[in-house]
Parts: sequence; C-alpha cells; structure tokens
Amino acid sequence: MRRSALFCAGILHLACATLGMAADGPLVLDLWPGKAPGETTDIGTEQTKSGRPDGPITSITNVSKPTIAVHRPPREKDTGVAVIVAPGGGYNNLAIGHEGDDVAAWLNSIGVTGIVLKYRVPRRPDQPRDKPPIGALQDAQRAMSIVRSKASSWGIDPNKVGLLGFSAGGHLTAWAATNFDKRAYDSVDDADKASCRPDFAVMIYPGGVIQREKPEALSPEIRVSAETPPCFFAHAYDDRVSPENSVRMFLELKRAGVPADLHIYAKGGHGFGLRPSNGPCSTWPQRCEEWMRSLGVIK
Repeated sequence: MRRSALFCAGILHLACATLGMAADGPLVLDLWPGKAPGETTDIGTEQTKSGRPDGPITSITNVSKPTIAVHRPPREKDTGVAVIVAPGGGYNNLAIGHEGDDVAAWLNSIGVTGIVLKYRVPRRPDQPRDKPPIGALQDAQRAMSIVRSKASSWGIDPNKVGLLGFSAGGHLTAWAATNFDKRAYDSVDDADKASCRPDFAVMIYPGGVIQREKPEALSPEIRVSAETPPCFFAHAYDDRVSPENSVRMFLELKRAGVPADLHIYAKGGHGFGLRPSNGPCSTWPQRCEEWMRSLGVIK
C-alpha cells in the first residue's frame, strides 16, 4: 500500500512538473545556467522582509541569482496567456508581495499564467548612477525567452506572452518593450533562440521613462517605434513619480501608430499595486483585463 502511494505521489509530481508547476506551489526556475552576465562582485546574502513575523515575504533585496516563479491558473480557466510580472522598488529592492505574488494570483483568477520575475537588485557599485542597471534588462529579456522556449510544455501560447511592471518594474517593462531588437547579453543556450519581445506591455505608475531635466522627452533607452507592442498604462495624478512618465510614452506610441490605453486616476499616490481601496485607482486590474480582451489576447 505504501509503495503504491509513493508511486502515485511520484506520478503527480511528474505531471505537475510537465505542466510547468510544482505540487506545493509555483515552479521556480533560475534564469541563468551559471552566474548571471556581468556579475563580478559579491553583494552579500539575499535579504527578505515581511509585514509581520509570520507573514509572507513583502520585499527582497541583494538579488544576485535571478529567478522566475511560475504560477499556473486552474486548468479549467487556463487561457494559454502568460504575463511576466516585474515588481517595483527603485532598482534597490523588489516589492515581491503586492507587486508580485498578489498580481500573479489576480492573473490566475482571469485564467492567465502569472510569472513573477525576481530580477537583480540593487544597482551594483560599479554601475553608472545616471543609467538604469543593465542586469535588470538582461534578466527581463532572458525571462521572456525562457517562457517562450517552454511554451509548449507549459501549455502557453508563445504569441501571447506579456510583461507587466510597477514603478521601476514599469520602467523595466518599457525598456524591454522597446529594446527587443538588440539583446543585452550574448546568447547562452537554445532558450535564447526564442524572441524576447513582449506581445503586450502593462506599465503601472512607471518611473524613469522621461528625462529628469527634460520631461517632455523620453529617456534615451526608451526607443518607441512602430514595432513596439501594444501598451497599457495606469497612474495617479497625485503620484510623486509624475504621471508624465505614462503620458509622454503614450503620446509617443500614438505618433508611432501603436495601440495604447492610458488611465490617469485623480488620487492614489504611488505604490498602490493591488491593495484594495475605495478609490478608482483600485479598478485598474478590471480595466487591464478589459484591454487584454479588446486586443484579443484573452478570448
């Protein structure tokens, strides 16, 4: 009897792995087969924070081994769509709770696979302060290619893989969505044969998209073109990270003929993520779902 139970457990574990999920939670994969490109210094042990002693992890920093955590929706709801989620944190830490795992849970509720990207933070001491950290872009591009390379075994449509980011993760999303034509690292394996272009991009209160001294212009690394994927933006008017970041990129997309959806809410501040409130900024997930359906991403 015991041998039979162990055999069944083994079959279940194998089936979960084949579907791209773990029996006891999300499937977690390292992005790189060895050390991530450009990693030359030891930044210390990865550190996590929780809102309460026995609570879930809310923030992570000192990330030198980037990963993706694949959260699959219930089989009966699965649409075959996947979204890679890039938490914010100013490229210093990752708000992995309300801008990561919670977002994956929402995506699962609408039949979308949520893939939380744990990219490298903080900015390394030897990196220029006036430019975004290239390691984050490398991690985002690599994550996109890995997901596409495993689309068949995970039951994902390789033409319906999006990228969603908050704050600095929103900047990373804009960066990756406008720089897919030049990979930021040398190919390391067959996974990199798959495209790193997101099929759609969602930016929630992105920062760093416009130039600080010249807010009427996009930052040099944000290269909007006619090939940029469709984009969705949500920002609060009273955000300390100016909504001009979203507005300016929206206007550039309009000029390039790229479909885009922009929502500016009267109140909400910065960092509202998926936290519930009585304000209209809490409705952005519904608007985002409607947008994905209007594009035909979700049938």
